[in-house]
Amino acid sequence: MAGTMSFTSLFLRLLLTLVVAEVGIGQTTPKFSRDDFPSNFVFGAGTSAYQIEGAVAEDGRTPSIWDVYTHKGYMPDKSNADIACDGYHKYKEDVNIMSDIGLEAYRFSISWSRLLPYGRGAINPKGLQYYNNLIDELVGHGIQPHVTLYHLDHPQILEEEYAGWLSPKFIEDFTAFADVCFREFGDRVAHWTTVNEPNIMCLGSYDSGQIPPRRCSYPGGLFNCTAGNSSVEPYIVMHHVLLAHASIVAVYREKYQEKQKGLIGLNVYSFWFVPMTNSNADLEATQRAMDFYTGWALNPLLFGDYPRIMKKNAGSRIPSFTKHESELVKGSFDFIGLNHYFTAYIQDKPQTTPNTSPGDYTSDMHVKLSLTKDDTPPGPFVPSSSPYNPSSLRNVLLYFKDYYGNPPVYIQENGFGGPPNETLNDTGRIHYINGYMGGILDAIRSGSNARGYIMWSFLDVFELLSGYQTRYGLVHVDFEDKDLKRQPKLSAQWYSNFIMKNDIFLKNAENDRSI
Repeated sequence: MAGTMSFTSLFLRLLLTLVVAEVGIGQTTPKFSRDDFPSNFVFGAGTSAYQIEGAVAEDGRTPSIWDVYTHKGYMPDKSNADIACDGYHKYKEDVNIMSDIGLEAYRFSISWSRLLPYGRGAINPKGLQYYNNLIDELVGHGIQPHVTLYHLDHPQILEEEYAGWLSPKFIEDFTAFADVCFREFGDRVAHWTTVNEPNIMCLGSYDSGQIPPRRCSYPGGLFNCTAGNSSVEPYIVMHHVLLAHASIVAVYREKYQEKQKGLIGLNVYSFWFVPMTNSNADLEATQRAMDFYTGWALNPLLFGDYPRIMKKNAGSRIPSFTKHESELVKGSFDFIGLNHYFTAYIQDKPQTTPNTSPGDYTSDMHVKLSLTKDDTPPGPFVPSSSPYNPSSLRNVLLYFKDYYGNPPVYIQENGFGGPPNETLNDTGRIHYINGYMGGILDAIRSGSNARGYIMWSFLDVFELLSGYQTRYGLVHVDFEDKDLKRQPKLSAQWYSNFIMKNDIFLKNAENDRSI
């Protein structure tokens, strides 16, 4: 935060600065090499446990909330991840492919249900062995393990016992699970992320009800939920997420960090928001949207409390931090993990009728969000693909620099979603990655403290919003083949050439773009 300038003023000034530069990045692909990035900047790819491992009922693993959800037929394609990519059995083959591509980092998550099948208590030896083997394989190939402790999948037994995230009991159990992970894997893992996209989880799980545990109510519920309260539960869950995160960071710093020399952070999903018009109302609404989506998770970590506009609009429905909790949460990170895919256009949505209902997160924000200037709505949650706008990632990074004091940032998800029949000749993905990497470099040259780009995803995986209808992978998986054959796509070769410096300049993919 710069001087005494208000957050709104800073945001508006940043918008005016960036709108001039908005014209350039998407027009011609910039030429740059691996050497243009800082030497300690890492390039990798990621997955998550439920989306890749399969083996959901093997070797002591118990059901997670996703197992229950998918087996009730809630996915658009009625699919599940019982087998997924069978990463549980094929991890050696997968790490060999990573090594062939030249990935410098691999981000993955640990299945709580596989390591601690009952949510707490005794460690499952088979689960422990699997993650030790995977980590050893990565380290043996010179690939940094970047571990996410929670990627939206806690044991179903904790949901049934005390409603999961809705109970403060979850904080203690999650901290104990994290402690086990630090103790067992921290001698080889130097990058830890506590929770993936808590802002999106709170909305999808407890407001719209689109993803497990599928809780919602009017005015939020977009799906037929059987339980929930959209007016208060998203706010309660985010509060528990932040307290759990801070508790876990405290344990790591007190017991492990000095010896293990690792880093720990929280991941956040961030749009780049653009006002639909230059009206003051839309400009203010754009800042409000950024506060609600991004500031909800990050402001407490940087400033010790939620954004003022959220507290004003949500009132008593948003929990308050005690002085001790505020001190615990503030500064509880070594880096911020950033997931970014979309630009969204914002219009002010003033309240025109008396507020007779308690409202929810969406109504509290008072904005209309669209994915394009022609007012395309975003759908009930987030879409599987988006318009190409690589300057948006640069803009988010520069916003983090100016608004949040330039914390270290790892881009932990950014990628291109293709159709289920996508060919190996995925030039659209090359075009996408090329542009967004150029945006990152431009942000770094403007002072951003970006530390790494871990694209989504390494393999085609079970996507949490679309099942097997969308492919994000560098590597194709034949889900119809009993052996789940892997084949690197053209994008994998392109990414490999860049990382390994086989090509001096990035290929200009602008003219090759195809979806």
